Amino acid sequence: MKKTMILLAGTVLLGSIGLAQAAEKLKAEVFTSWTSGGEGRALEAIKKEFEKRGGVWESSTIAGFENANAAFQNRLVAGDPPTAKQVVVGKDPAEFIEQGLMNPIDDVGAAGKWKDVLPKALYDYMTYDGKVYLTPTGIHGESWMFYSKDVFSKAGIAEEPKDWDAFFADMDKLKAAGLIPIAWGGQAWQEAKVFNMILLSQVGMDGFMKIYADQDKTVLASDGIKKTLEIFGKMRGYVDEGAPGRNWNDATAMVITGKAGVQFMGDWAKGEFTAAGKVAGKDFGCAISPASPGLIYIADAFGYLKTNDPNQDAAQKLLAEVVMGPAVQVEFSLNKGSIPTRTDIDKSKFDICTQKGMTYLSEGKIVPEQAITITPQQVGTLTDFIDEFWANPSADIDASAAQFAAAFE
Repeated sequence: MKKTMILLAGTVLLGSIGLAQAAEKLKAEVFTSWTSGGEGRALEAIKKEFEKRGGVWESSTIAGFENANAAFQNRLVAGDPPTAKQVVVGKDPAEFIEQGLMNPIDDVGAAGKWKDVLPKALYDYMTYDGKVYLTPTGIHGESWMFYSKDVFSKAGIAEEPKDWDAFFADMDKLKAAGLIPIAWGGQAWQEAKVFNMILLSQVGMDGFMKIYADQDKTVLASDGIKKTLEIFGKMRGYVDEGAPGRNWNDATAMVITGKAGVQFMGDWAKGEFTAAGKVAGKDFGCAISPASPGLIYIADAFGYLKTNDPNQDAAQKLLAEVVMGPAVQVEFSLNKGSIPTRTDIDKSKFDICTQKGMTYLSEGKIVPEQAITITPQQVGTLTDFIDEFWANPSADIDASAAQFAAAFE
């Protein structure tokens, strides 16, 4: 009788533990810098599916990628990491991985056959020492020029400028019409992206990779660097006085509302046009920057922090599955303006801008943004240089070109 009672008590106890575990939902605190309308709608696609599958979602969002990174560092120092953090695929998360601060998710990747459905160039950058650590949310083309079709029409601009001479001629037309030619986001990281767009047009895809992947001294000493600085500096005459410190989405709004003609930005800006009810090809146009042979790309992803909590570990795996789901990838990219990372999804829902980006991707006419190929410290040095050059209209081109090259030594 005693043995029977013990067995029954054990059964009840185990049942109670099982019910308690079943009742403990997987909770994920997701740390991002996505605060704009398009970004919020994109993130909602992931949240909705995560909650649909039984998870509990908690958002920790701080505007500005650099501000969010600083806050995240403080969380790490305090021993309070979030479940997942938005990162950029490449060298940035490598430091956290090398320090043993991130969990690998090989089992989820193997079960989902990610290696078979992701571009090799992207999959390789998600992998460190043979283990997969990241789940990419979308691939972004960074070297886009978005423009208002209505504003172009008012200024008598009939087509997209194919080279920089034509571009500045069009900017003169916009200025003469009393409009702001370039909607400029006066923040260092935005300036760096415009600089790189011009650089790609002057040194080509091979030269671009030799600079940022090989740090080739011959290309760094070429006239392409000086020409890039000249074109970049010339843009100062086509921005408004309110540009310093302006957020990228506020610059996008200037184009959306017809206050400015063009914005150079990554395709996440297209999410703002979409959120405002604007239609690609009808209300606004999208073209890669003038004279460019290809597209600069970057990829957002989630990285998963070590929390020493089994519930958090399980939540991370569920989140990784959700992020890589085909339907979520489509919904996310439709709202954020990105290109889905999976190659096996339905492409019919995407507009002409994304279709252009997919074409560049499929033809291999893409180069990785410098954050993928160089260290965060080097990125910071180059970004500071570009910011300082922009702020100094009297900067000497030859001396500045030498300074740019010195950043790679």
